[in-house]
Amino acid sequence: MSDRTRNDERLDPDLLLASAGGEGRGRLTVFLGAAPGVGKTYAMLSRAARLRGSGVDVAVGFVETHGRTETADLLRGLEVLPRRPAAASHGIEAFDLDAALARHPRVMIVDELAASNPAGSRHPKRYQDIEELLGAGIDVWTTLNIQHLESLADVVADITGVRIRERVPDVVLSKSDEVVLVDLPPAELIERLKDGKVYLPDNARRASERFFRLGNLTALRELALRRTADLVDDDVVEYVKQHAIKGAWASSERLIVCIGPDALSERVVRTASRLASGLNAPFIVVSLERADHEAQAADPGRIDALFRLAESLGGETRRLVSTDFVSDLLKLARSEHATQFVVGANVRRRWWPFRAPSLGEALVARASGLAVHLITEDRDEPLRPARARRRVAIHAPAVALAVATVAFATALGLAIGHLVPLSNVSLLFLLAVVVSANRAGYVAALTAAVLSGLAYNFFFIAPLYTFTIASPHEVFAFAVFLAAAIFAGGLASRVREQAETARARAIAVQSLYDFARKLSRTARTEDVLWAAVSQLNESFGRPAVLLLPSGDELRTAAAWPPDVELDISETAAARWAFQHNEAAGRRTGTLPAGAYQFRPLESPHGIVGVCGIGWGEQDLDGQSERMLLAVMDQAAIAIDRARLAEESIAHATRLEGEALRTTLLSSISHDLRTPLATITGAVTSLRELGDRMGPESRDDLLLTIEEEGARLSRFVANLLDMTRIEAGALEVRREWLDIADVIRAAVERCRRYFPGLVVETSIAPGLPLMQGDGVLLGQVLFNLLDNASKYAAGEPVRIYARKEADAIVISVTDQGSGIAKAELETVFDKFYRRGQPDGRAPGTGLGLSIARGFVEAMGGTIKAESPAQRRRGTRMVIRFPLPDHHETMAVRP
Repeated sequence: MSDRTRNDERLDPDLLLASAGGEGRGRLTVFLGAAPGVGKTYAMLSRAARLRGSGVDVAVGFVETHGRTETADLLRGLEVLPRRPAAASHGIEAFDLDAALARHPRVMIVDELAASNPAGSRHPKRYQDIEELLGAGIDVWTTLNIQHLESLADVVADITGVRIRERVPDVVLSKSDEVVLVDLPPAELIERLKDGKVYLPDNARRASERFFRLGNLTALRELALRRTADLVDDDVVEYVKQHAIKGAWASSERLIVCIGPDALSERVVRTASRLASGLNAPFIVVSLERADHEAQAADPGRIDALFRLAESLGGETRRLVSTDFVSDLLKLARSEHATQFVVGANVRRRWWPFRAPSLGEALVARASGLAVHLITEDRDEPLRPARARRRVAIHAPAVALAVATVAFATALGLAIGHLVPLSNVSLLFLLAVVVSANRAGYVAALTAAVLSGLAYNFFFIAPLYTFTIASPHEVFAFAVFLAAAIFAGGLASRVREQAETARARAIAVQSLYDFARKLSRTARTEDVLWAAVSQLNESFGRPAVLLLPSGDELRTAAAWPPDVELDISETAAARWAFQHNEAAGRRTGTLPAGAYQFRPLESPHGIVGVCGIGWGEQDLDGQSERMLLAVMDQAAIAIDRARLAEESIAHATRLEGEALRTTLLSSISHDLRTPLATITGAVTSLRELGDRMGPESRDDLLLTIEEEGARLSRFVANLLDMTRIEAGALEVRREWLDIADVIRAAVERCRRYFPGLVVETSIAPGLPLMQGDGVLLGQVLFNLLDNASKYAAGEPVRIYARKEADAIVISVTDQGSGIAKAELETVFDKFYRRGQPDGRAPGTGLGLSIARGFVEAMGGTIKAESPAQRRRGTRMVIRFPLPDHHETMAVRP
């Protein structure tokens, strides 16, 4: 085949993704046999010994020799990990999963895939331990007998008469990387049993009488060969798809399996699994529930148990709520490209003329082009019909209501009959039946119908006060009345059930709507968590707890009731649910000893936490399960949204900080480099020229160094002051200040730094003292004078201090070009600098920002006004409020 031809054939993307996703996972090798004693463990250990001899790291985690010496001899050359004592059993040792994970060999030998673990183990089944080993990247070798497969449980029971309790989901075997069939002819196996090479003598005798019969072993051998052939065929098809090899392909069959709450559904699921395995086809198990009333089942968790069975056999699960099952099933078949239906078929009374067609019959009549498999019940073990019949139980209140309404109708009919002739008295009894049905359901309706017929016959049909009917037309009338009463009662009770169902669903929908609205108005993660646990507790009446990741651990973030505490096993189950994205805890396959069931909260961005619900002996019914999933999904999305909002805020803060640092560096780089360059140049000139320079030149250079050093010191001081303000570390002293002294000190300091600047002061006489920090206020005035000197344009700068109402007002005014109205607030922003007439932006842009920070820290305000005088200039106005007793602290003029 040419390269071009090979490139044109596309590889199967799903298989490629599955192959990529399996990297880092261990390989599972299953030694499969038809029955105990065929040599599975012996073959596995022999192969392990050869592998160990070639230098591969092999360890034995658990092997049961059953007293066979040849099997025990093979263990001597292998490393055998010690077993752990079972927590709840005396003298029983179990496979130590934690020790196996810590040892982490290349290949781990774990015998008996279908075995159960002792109570107190992390997983109830050994295949779950093996799944964890595979997830840790350890190759596992194990053994399995064909009768332990879940889909073959009923077939094996029919063949051998023995119900197998230890079962393994078919998906475990189908996902294995290698299956080694260990086969032995049935006659030879029976001889091994007689020779004591399979069981001890007493056990061997019992086994030969019940299980180890030639017919049984032959049938089990056929099952093992067929299942191995199916697995080999799957491997071939997968290889062909992965390598895009043209050739014969298996037909694209797809099965839809219809189940209900009846006992026959389990047989339907198992049979469908075997059909799908033989056809190499996927199958979907669909639960059928009427939209107008809740499913009537003796066990509300029956459907959930069937779903778990279907998933363990490798099928998908769906719930179909409908009033027309056939139409909706056909729509589902078209959307899923299904080709076959599998339906349970019960024995029905064909002589009944008014019976409705069964689901299987309706599908056969309407499913054009689709195959329909009808699975019948076992005649030796009668099962309930596939269509859930109404369970009629005797309820005292319902019966009492029916008796009361019929008695009232009878008394009313007799009373009216004494006054006027009443030919249609049967309507009163019909009304009694409808009232009973509407108030108490079908039991009351049926009771009222029977009692009404008897009362109508006894009191109103001749001969009176007997249960005989004399006239033929009265017999017909009585029969019609009784049928009408039963029909009307059933119809009324059905309407009542529908109303109650609609009411229950409306309450659930309203509850979810209220919860969604509450979450939509909640932005913080903590509020979302408390809303979720309160909703869970209110909806299910069970304690609820939510756990969120904190570093490498899970912490209890919210719980209702608030005093909920999780023990060690429950905490471990929650951690398992979070790490493996599957349910753990009560009524699951992982750490089921606790009181809570934990489920992961999955959002579009991954697992955000774990939800724990207090769990009883019974699972939730279908509606409650859907309610729980809806609440969990909404909570997960809300938690994810709140987390993303918090991360967005934090990210925006980081970006702002980075922008601030960038602006800081760009703003001060020039202003720091300029004085440093000037100082460096002056020092270099002094060192190189030395005594060859005149005294005046040296004095000029030294003065330049002093001025630029002072300028650099001011820049650094401004940066430190802004850092203190931003960090909230600014300490303000409260002392009585004479404003005139502070102003004079700031002016003297300014004259030393800016000798050419003219500053005029005007301080009102009798100016009161104020409380504040003299150092900070002096720095504020110096910054304002420094800023004014850059824009004064040779004109004097004026400082005024006066008292206005209950405040001291200080203003600094320059005669520069002024500030645009739009920039009067912007000038106080950090790093904002207005250009000078020569276009150069002076300073670091921190002076006015620091001034505002200091003023506000002392309880004052500062603002800019422009123009100040004669349509030009800028005035900076500082206002400090005075205390109530300032009149007694006035300064003498």
